[in-house]
Amino acid sequence: MTKFFNKWTRKIHRWIAIPTAILIPIAVILKFTGDTSQHLPPQIEQFQSILMLLLAISGTYLFLITYIVKWQRNRRKKAQEIAN
Repeated sequence: MTKFFNKWTRKIHRWIAIPTAILIPIAVILKFTGDTSQHLPPQIEQFQSILMLLLAISGTYLFLITYIVKWQRNRRKKAQEIAN
């Protein structure tokens, strides 16, 4: 189950990164052009915020999973050494 979850988390993280990487430069360019009529609609800005939040959550999980797996592996090793 964990490998399945890790695999899909990586795929979702990659697919969320694509529209986020497109929306951020567009928003920055429109914000700094100085013309107030060309700003992004609030719905798109909210969507961008949600995408960034999902990226942060999935990225944190993907970053921490390596340390969690190491910790579990060491714990199992110690339990086996004690049993032997």
